[in-house]
Amino acid sequence: MTLNKRVKKILKIVLPLAVGVFLIWYSFHNTTPEDRANIVKHMKEANYWWVALSLFFGVMSHLSRAYRWGFLLEPLGYKPKFVNSVLTVLIAYFANLGIPRSGEVFRATAISAYEDIPFEKAFGTIVAERIIDLVMLFLVIFIAFLAQTDVIVTVLQENNFNPFTIIGFIVAALIVLIVGLRIITRSSNPLVIKIKDFLNGLLDGIKSVVNMKKKWAFIFHTFFIWSMYICMFYVIKFTVEETTGLSLGAILSGFVGGAFAMSTTNGGIGAYPLAVSTIFELYGVSKASGDAFGWIMWIAQTIMVVVFGALAFFILPLYNRNKRS
Repeated sequence: MTLNKRVKKILKIVLPLAVGVFLIWYSFHNTTPEDRANIVKHMKEANYWWVALSLFFGVMSHLSRAYRWGFLLEPLGYKPKFVNSVLTVLIAYFANLGIPRSGEVFRATAISAYEDIPFEKAFGTIVAERIIDLVMLFLVIFIAFLAQTDVIVTVLQENNFNPFTIIGFIVAALIVLIVGLRIITRSSNPLVIKIKDFLNGLLDGIKSVVNMKKKWAFIFHTFFIWSMYICMFYVIKFTVEETTGLSLGAILSGFVGGAFAMSTTNGGIGAYPLAVSTIFELYGVSKASGDAFGWIMWIAQTIMVVVFGALAFFILPLYNRNKRS
């Protein structure tokens, strides 16, 4: 590995983590001793039976995601064991805590090793999953916008938000993508041919969405997974007295903010509680209560990912020891 590649790899890990640590410091710096005492008080007084229920919803979403994956792999001629699918999904979430977005690669690599599925095809189905997840996130955003139009419009106006900026960015990205694909398809360079073969494998994985036989089952599990995500977030409102009265629209707004925050730092460290608290303040929730909600939610799901992910790392090779030997 060259020095530049090594530096880039280190930066991919260190930078998001540094941003997360900075956001924790920023949150701490912008709260008074009284606020910090209230946050700790709210967390100590929280009803952790609701946290346990939240974790149950999280586990159900992981199981459903692993089961749904089989619908994408089946048209490609592969039927992985459900246990292997579950374990690799858990490993993926765990890996994302260390290196953002690395979980997809770990997941495809692991299922390729233990189920003899070509990496590029497995990775293609995971890319298809991520595209569908993005569509579902936009659907939740749309529902949240309809439910909380007045609040959202007011916030956008106060921050001088210009929608044409995002539209311009999307158009530019599409142009770059089209030009890049044209170059790849017409080039005879050996390296480009390898890239082309890899992309074709990805395309096969993505096409599996269209070719799958159990489309309705896939759609059901997709909505079930996202319903579990929302339920996982929703029930946490009962752990903090001041957030118990929040409407579904407010909860969805906080959920969307937290979802975006998760992708900015390692596992959303620092960013997640800050994003949730900031959004809940728009609905009259005090910063201390909003921070308590965010930290309870983040700590609970992080512990779940760490415990199950670490166990999956040990169980996966043991479960497949006969194949390995």
